[in-house]
Amino acid sequence: MKTKCLVIDDEPLARDLMRSHIEKLENFEIVAECGDAMKALQELRNYKVDLMFMDIQMPQITGIEFLKTLKHPPKVIITTAYREYALDGFELDVVDYLLKPITFERFLKSINKYYQISQDEIKNIIPVASAAKSKTAFIYVKENKKVIKLHLNEILYVEGLSEYVKIHTTKKRIVTKTSMTNMQNKLPETGFMRIHKSFIVSMDRIEAFTAHSIEVPGKELPIGRSYKSSVLKALKYN
Repeated sequence: MKTKCLVIDDEPLARDLMRSHIEKLENFEIVAECGDAMKALQELRNYKVDLMFMDIQMPQITGIEFLKTLKHPPKVIITTAYREYALDGFELDVVDYLLKPITFERFLKSINKYYQISQDEIKNIIPVASAAKSKTAFIYVKENKKVIKLHLNEILYVEGLSEYVKIHTTKKRIVTKTSMTNMQNKLPETGFMRIHKSFIVSMDRIEAFTAHSIEVPGKELPIGRSYKSSVLKALKYN
């Protein structure tokens, strides 16, 4: 099955270059090309997209702002002429950050990262097995060569560690090789919240919070700059 790609860039020449690179890959195909985020939103409704190549500086709304509006975004590779947005991009768990002009060699490195992340996610996280609020709801998580049954109501928070995540529970800690974005997508939205590029918390385990941090049993966790508005809104904090 081919990887479905969406190219978002307001520069026609930049779109031409990305199309040229992508067409050299046998297992990838472009389902749509867009010059702005509003059109991209429509295309995401029209097509199943696995990977977005997205510019940052675009009309109406930037790529970073657009990405923040998506609840379940596809994998993203940022393509831009500006270095200063790298931190914002990686806070949102993008696959890679490509600086224009983008050579085919550098493009291939990003594709290899995409493959590696996708394969690791498929191997290590098995979807939720029951309803989110049920005491019996669980996921299976792979740690080393062992598959562990993890009840959702035991999770305190999840911590990102580069290519791994550490799941802190009331009983133990589990380390598995997957991304924070994949872990977030597997956990039910009603029970868990991303508060930082490196932290997801169980809503039921929040003991206290400020405008800058959240406390769960035994730990105070920072609220990331990119997540502050959505976190405080979810906590109904004015």
